Amino acid sequence: MKKYIVLGLIVVGLFGCAKSSTGRNQIMLMSESDLSKMGVASFEEMKKEVPISSHKETNAFVQCVADAITKNVPKSAHSGEWEVVVFDSAQVNAFALPGGKIGVYTGILNVTENQDQLAAIMGHEVGHVIEHHSNERLSANKVSQVGMAAAAIALGASDIDNKGQWMAGLGLGLQYGIIMPYGRSHESEADIVGQDLMARSGFKPEASIHLWQNMAKLSKDAPPEFMSTHPSNETRITQLTQHLKVSEPMFNGANRPNCIKPKHIPEPPKPKAKAEQK
Repeated sequence: MKKYIVLGLIVVGLFGCAKSSTGRNQIMLMSESDLSKMGVASFEEMKKEVPISSHKETNAFVQCVADAITKNVPKSAHSGEWEVVVFDSAQVNAFALPGGKIGVYTGILNVTENQDQLAAIMGHEVGHVIEHHSNERLSANKVSQVGMAAAAIALGASDIDNKGQWMAGLGLGLQYGIIMPYGRSHESEADIVGQDLMARSGFKPEASIHLWQNMAKLSKDAPPEFMSTHPSNETRITQLTQHLKVSEPMFNGANRPNCIKPKHIPEPPKPKAKAEQK
């Protein structure tokens, strides 16, 4: 078994030569052009499946923040125009995809109190694109699949009892020991990169801390951090507070946008009840 583990480490070492802007080693096996095509295709599918907001004030507010943020995104992340869509959904979420796509659910606008907090959300999501996290996650899944296959072959050729339990244990080890911490490192990195990005774009970086304080009130039943792909709200607040000494000087030299949040965000349409079958 040891030689297969060593082989897996060699593979990771060979493809871990890339570094993120924060200095973290990255494994990237996917083509960025392919990821952009996947992002565009996924976004087009979403636009067909999820209602799109037609509320002018809400769309203007989100577009205003997005314009300020994307102006400062490195061309290595996306060199063209960014498409921004506001989805009519109660989900407290937003996302950015390779290929220059940003989606904001109206549900998140009830948590973000002003332009600065929305910029914190948008900066975070665009931060994932800047740091090529989609590439890393897909690459990590490929590497873990190869590792599991190699372990299955090794166990099959051995005299170890309870091979099924060994494989199940190895799967859990990968999940909690590699995949989830990998996801948490991505989230923490996107928080920091996003805070810098919002500050350079003229939004108050301390708003990212207030945002996660608001989010903490909504997620009181969150799982323990070691069982989650996201850091705890307390961890995020601590990291963002510590990073203010870096991001605040960026904000002090930036032009401040004037994006006005509507006093009322329309409620998303309720799902239609399924017709009863006769």
